[in-house]
Amino acid sequence: MLWKKGRRSDNVVDARGDDVGGGGGGMRFGGGKGLSLTAILLIVGIGWITGQDPMQILGQLTGQMSEQSAPATTHTRKAPPANDENAEFVRSILGDTEDTWGQIFQQAGRQYKDPTLVLFSNQVNSACGLATSATGPFYCPADQKVYLDMGFFQEMSQRFSAAGDFAQAYVIAHEVGHHVQTLLGVSAKIQTARQQGRQMEGDGGLLVRQELQADCLAGVWANIAQKRLNWLEPGDIEEALNAANAIGDDRLQQQGQGRVVPDSFTHGTSAQRVRWFKAGFAQGQVGQCDTFAAKNL
Repeated sequence: MLWKKGRRSDNVVDARGDDVGGGGGGMRFGGGKGLSLTAILLIVGIGWITGQDPMQILGQLTGQMSEQSAPATTHTRKAPPANDENAEFVRSILGDTEDTWGQIFQQAGRQYKDPTLVLFSNQVNSACGLATSATGPFYCPADQKVYLDMGFFQEMSQRFSAAGDFAQAYVIAHEVGHHVQTLLGVSAKIQTARQQGRQMEGDGGLLVRQELQADCLAGVWANIAQKRLNWLEPGDIEEALNAANAIGDDRLQQQGQGRVVPDSFTHGTSAQRVRWFKAGFAQGQVGQCDTFAAKNL
């Protein structure tokens, strides 16, 4: 991926090394509404691993602050050092998501509000609670920020065989997709549905549909960004699809506990995640991403 073609965003805050007190709860990759990749089994009944109540964990799946959540912390507007190539990569991808979604929103007669992306290490305090170093990237709708510990990319490569710069770009674009959902009112509707007792987790549940839509929106970004910058190289799309496949609920559950429990799905199967990313990428149209109306995911 020729990522250096991208415009660098000024909305990346470097909070790595900040001293954040207290212990943290896990949130899995996929918008800050799940567990860390290393703690996927907590959702299906082994919350004792971290000492958290499973219902509190499920509450985090919707991005809602729980009673035990830590208050939001104002992160110092410190830019990453200029010689940090990893941070430059993040700034490039975020900058292009800003350009892409700004264009899409403008064409729809709306205004896009850029999210802030916070780089952290060890742990970070957000409006959605305190996250530890085990946390993968997540989006917090309460403060409209994306949080990223770049050590997650190493975990993707080593543990899940999902390496590559475009696989990493897909992860960032997925979290930005959750921000798009917040601006479009999707996240608020999900929270209202949860309060009404609608089915949230499970195969076909609202959480799965929300996550798959974020995958599709990541595909939309990838399509439009490629048309503008022509920065993809052979194998890049396969990297993103491999990453989507690696983090499906069914694959993670099979690897972690030797069986698949569809009733506990929160992000969709590997095949579903691949399918919806491809749906967004095929035409670059947001209208292709209505996972909530789809009968078959």
